[in-house]
Amino acid sequence: MRILAIETAAEACSVALFEDGAMLEHDHRVLGRGHAEQLIPMIAQLPNKGRADRILVSLGPGSFTGVRVGLAAARALGIAWGAKVLGYPTLRLIQIMAARQASGFITVCMNGGHGEWFVQSFADTGEAQGKPRSLTPAEVRLAGVHSVIAGNRACECGALFEEQRNEIDMLPDARFAHLLADTHLTNALRPIYGRAPDATPQNPVPAS
Repeated sequence: MRILAIETAAEACSVALFEDGAMLEHDHRVLGRGHAEQLIPMIAQLPNKGRADRILVSLGPGSFTGVRVGLAAARALGIAWGAKVLGYPTLRLIQIMAARQASGFITVCMNGGHGEWFVQSFADTGEAQGKPRSLTPAEVRLAGVHSVIAGNRACECGALFEEQRNEIDMLPDARFAHLLADTHLTNALRPIYGRAPDATPQNPVPAS
């Protein structure tokens, strides 16, 4: 079975193609912006243009635009190839990546919006301790974190506390998506925003 992994939820845009658990090829680019322009050409450069039996795509939380770009591409390719499309939580992927470098309880801290961070903690068993939250640095300080902090805001997060933390600065990378367990995957392809939308719909005008 071939699996295509797509990760677009953060500043990095990455794709990876696996066959029977082995990675065939991988591309990881730190873009900041421009995922929509880069993603499809990156997939097209993979063996057999990235064609796969299964597609794994990040659901966030992260960049609203990045998450939607990845989902749109995954859905379109799934239809074209007749492939099964499954989503995964981006912070879970970060936890799995960090667990390769450090053991124990891990807090994932990623860049959010409006000066906030996306934060989620995991037990040493890998079990999530609550849902992802979008918090200000002051709220993170009050909530507390584990001794291992991973993500692209790990260093800033660790600096909030007097006790030294093991800070692992990293961005999500599709080449580790094959380590996700089936329980981490979902066929409900809905973005995980992590916070309320910036705008709320107006109340409908009453009929006269």
